[in-house]
Amino acid sequence: QVQLVESGGGLVQPWGSLRLSCVASVSIFSIYANMGWYRQAPGKQRELVADIGSDARTNYADSVKGRFTISRDNAKRTVYLQMNNLKVEDTAVYYCRQGVGNHWGQGTQVVVSA
Repeated sequence: QVQLVESGGGLVQPWGSLRLSCVASVSIFSIYANMGWYRQAPGKQRELVADIGSDARTNYADSVKGRFTISRDNAKRTVYLQMNNLKVEDTAVYYCRQGVGNHWGQGTQVVVSA
């Protein structure tokens, strides 16, 4: 059973924008959980992009600071990743993670290419 469902990926040109969404199922969602976005590019390890705590405190990888914004809507059991000024090096599969229970989504592909 898929418990975290990502959406919003796709093909975008450099300097473009995308907004990723991740919806958690009722069975696993916790307002107390840290939620995060990770990404994995071909041939590279999965890395943290951004995360957000239950208190809405955020943390970003240096490579995305000033370009990406993570947010959450607990009423919708959803975490978002607004990605602006995308670069070719942002190309990866993006995964959502809920810290409580260490739940992962199946990923959504983002391709930044001219």
